[in-house]
Amino acid sequence: MFQPSASLANLQKRAQLLQQLRAFFYARDVMEVDVPAIGAATVTDIHLEPLVVPGTGYLQTSPEYFMKRLLAAGSPSIFYLGKAYRSDESGRRHRPEFTMLEWYRLGFDDHALMQEMAELFRELAPHVAIRFSSYTDAFQAVLGLCPHRASLADLQACIASKIELNSPLTDKSSCLDLLFSHCVEPELGNGITFVYDFPREQCALARMALNDAGQQVARRFEVYWDGMELANGYWELCGAEEQRKRFESDRRTRTALGLTVPEVDERFLAALETGLPECAGVALGVDRLLMCLLKVKDIREVMPFADL
Repeated sequence: MFQPSASLANLQKRAQLLQQLRAFFYARDVMEVDVPAIGAATVTDIHLEPLVVPGTGYLQTSPEYFMKRLLAAGSPSIFYLGKAYRSDESGRRHRPEFTMLEWYRLGFDDHALMQEMAELFRELAPHVAIRFSSYTDAFQAVLGLCPHRASLADLQACIASKIELNSPLTDKSSCLDLLFSHCVEPELGNGITFVYDFPREQCALARMALNDAGQQVARRFEVYWDGMELANGYWELCGAEEQRKRFESDRRTRTALGLTVPEVDERFLAALETGLPECAGVALGVDRLLMCLLKVKDIREVMPFADL
């Protein structure tokens, strides 16, 4: 069949949303950038699988590395609104090709960026409730465990009591991921929820700091709307040496899990060595955002041609 997967009415809403998103950033003097869809390198994140372009490189899972190279070269605050690609992602909320809004704000930390995101949501959906919660508070409220103090054995026992697995998970980060996605996310409630200050095991590309309780946390956040993850943001790590260590740790983990092991992006690291300015950044799934605005349950209903 040749028809689009979304209705023409929903496609009109999609066009309106794209216009609103651009207008939000133009009004704040944030420069739009257009970066390559194909790169010679890709991410080492164990949760992401890139699509390979034989003989060329990888379709990018995010514009992040190119955007940070622009920031290191002296660009002002920037945003990208375009396609991103991930392998083996298909379902009611996933497609291998999707639309991403990603932006970086110079001089912001994660909390300043959360406030700017809240301003965006208030423009798009002024009647939707917005709340903020630390990862610790959300995790403890549902599972009765402190994610910072809980041992691997504690988390494994919690999983065994709540989730059926074929084999036990053997690292704390994977246990936290599983418990949060299966047990905590469904309990976040209606409306928009910002979850911040993640456990140190889930630092990804965020810098580390101490919270009010003296616990080491990753200065990153995730955003959920009616329990569906929409965005992932960071107070960005600027140090090349620490970033290389995290890349190499990812590569060791990918080797142990039998996953493909991409080479480290040396151009990205060279940009960090030159000097990435203090900034915070976030990536937001535009298709999912439109799903929430239109209150639909399948991503096919908001994409022009979801079926390849």
